[in-house]
Amino acid sequence: MEEIGVRELRQHASRYLARVEAGEVLGVTRNGRLVACLVPVQAATWTRETLIGSGSLIPARRPQNLFDTIAVTPARARTRTLTDILMEMRNAQ
Repeated sequence: MEEIGVRELRQHASRYLARVEAGEVLGVTRNGRLVACLVPVQAATWTRETLIGSGSLIPARRPQNLFDTIAVTPARARTRTLTDILMEMRNAQ
């Protein structure tokens, strides 16, 4: 995998994106440290399918909203608020 710096990528983005589109994988470095990889979309899709096929990734059976699965109960009117508790703690000092 060839590595390119962020500045080089910014200056010649079209050239590098064309290479990635052609199937190359490029590493992007910042201050000499690898921070990202540019991969073709097909390769990313293939990787997901490979993970599903190997059993390492189990896709969602049906999309759900997180709030549909968590029961949220409203606070009771008689409970103290966090503000009340903090005020009591400050007054106690």
